[in-house]
Amino acid sequence: MPEVTEKYAPGTPCWVDLMAPEQQAALDLYRDLFGWQGEAGPAEFGGYAMCTLNGKPVCGIGPAMAPPGQPAPPTVWTTYLSTDDADATQAAITANGGSVMVPVMDVGTVGRMLIASDPTGAVFGVWQPVDFFGAHVVNEPGALTWNELHTGDLAKAKTFYRAVFGAEIEPMGMPEAGDYHVIKVGDRPVGGVANLANDPPGMPAHWLTYFSVDDVDSTVDALVKRGGDVLAPPFDMGAGRMTVVSDPQGAIFAMIKPKPMQ
Repeated sequence: MPEVTEKYAPGTPCWVDLMAPEQQAALDLYRDLFGWQGEAGPAEFGGYAMCTLNGKPVCGIGPAMAPPGQPAPPTVWTTYLSTDDADATQAAITANGGSVMVPVMDVGTVGRMLIASDPTGAVFGVWQPVDFFGAHVVNEPGALTWNELHTGDLAKAKTFYRAVFGAEIEPMGMPEAGDYHVIKVGDRPVGGVANLANDPPGMPAHWLTYFSVDDVDSTVDALVKRGGDVLAPPFDMGAGRMTVVSDPQGAIFAMIKPKPMQ
């Protein structure tokens, strides 16, 4: 099992979570799809559930709660980027054209977080670890395996993520990849960047979460039987066989069976 045992480098996706209107329904669904175990947490953490795979934390699922007088938040999977200093990152976000949606807050002794959007409109989280650094298992069936920014302004995204996180966005450098780019922290690819023009019309800029599975087609069938939708039917591509789907509450995510490493 690809376990992570130390904190993620700044700028690296380190965690994903879902705020669902019906938390228990989401916990039940993803347990059946991916084998996660999780239950509603204590009230002081808003009932947030830490989901585990074989006893290791892989993601969070919480109940969607609207602030007083505000509409309910969208049902989405949120990608969190690691930082060593949430306050400094928050200042850098606003200084470089981003917007802070949820200011820095302490999450008990676990860490510090904020929610923001980049200048192209893609929403993401920021996580400063204290007692908890993020996902303990990745790149394993049932676990997070890739995070992908979909943006309509590549130049603006490049400038922003370099200035705020020190991450570089570079062409993949393969003819079959077309205009696909990779996000690098140091020399390590940590995510991708896709052209929003290739998405369905009207889709806003966003971060897309990919989960690894053993069998894309059978997992899609199981999701559809539970009321989910298929946005991009399973297809083969350079990295493996993948699909883009939405769960019964509308949260969009991707699934992939990666090709074996050569």
